[in-house]
Amino acid sequence: MQLEAMDRELMCSGHVGCPGCGATIAMRFALKTLGEKTIMVLPACCWSVIAGPFPQSSLKIPVIHTAFETGGATASGVRAALDMRGDEETTVVVWAGDGGTFDIGFQALSGAVERNENFIYICYDNEAYMNTGIQRSSSTPYGAWTTTTSGSDWKKLRKKNIVEALVAHRIPYAATANIAYPEDLVRKVRKARETKGSRFLHIYASCPTGWRIPAEMSVRIARMAVQTNIFPLYEVENGIDYTINVKPREYLVREYFKLQGRFRHLSEEDLDQIQGMVNEDWERLLRKAGERA
Repeated sequence: MQLEAMDRELMCSGHVGCPGCGATIAMRFALKTLGEKTIMVLPACCWSVIAGPFPQSSLKIPVIHTAFETGGATASGVRAALDMRGDEETTVVVWAGDGGTFDIGFQALSGAVERNENFIYICYDNEAYMNTGIQRSSSTPYGAWTTTTSGSDWKKLRKKNIVEALVAHRIPYAATANIAYPEDLVRKVRKARETKGSRFLHIYASCPTGWRIPAEMSVRIARMAVQTNIFPLYEVENGIDYTINVKPREYLVREYFKLQGRFRHLSEEDLDQIQGMVNEDWERLLRKAGERA
């Protein structure tokens, strides 16, 4: 990892993130790479709370708190204002959870990237509405328990592929990243910072509270998500050129699921079905990248 991303700290200690929060790890590495000339738009999410109430803030950059559904629109306005002032150095970043990206904020995001607005949109994905009580989102994976998919009503729909939705807009750059692979994460944030137009990063950010895992397991679980092909690391340029960044060991998905309380109800038959889904998605990604299994 380059010294550029190692030396500076733009996130203070004393924030109110939960122990083991993957979203705080993601923010720390992202800010190290983005630098001081950054304005961050925060739609309603866990990070609206983690950053701290005004006039305190755990972030050493300007932050604009905005409504759940307006991340893309607010960032578009901030970028337009900076351009009118002749400021081309400052990077505008939306930092949103999966609820504010996959669901409530998708309309504003889609409209902004269709116009190829010049900002970075980063979704830290903890796979549910964690800040408001662990309700399911369209990012919640098949098989998961949440407070709105509990008991025998666990989620029986597959997770939305948000990167492919953004790739369909033919934006200059879209990529996945993961807190357990910091070098890859930093490289992708840097690449997004240096690219013009709409850029989208989907960061896997484990949540011990909502996933029913010990805090010290947060990074291990994140690494296993990549190594089981549940969360592949790849990037797409101009909606066409796919590159897979990490070749996984392809552990069985049950090795990932059995460590999390939110999947404790699943049977062996359920896990076999999920393994088939993961294999199908991985093979599709390989074809898009022009690779073979």
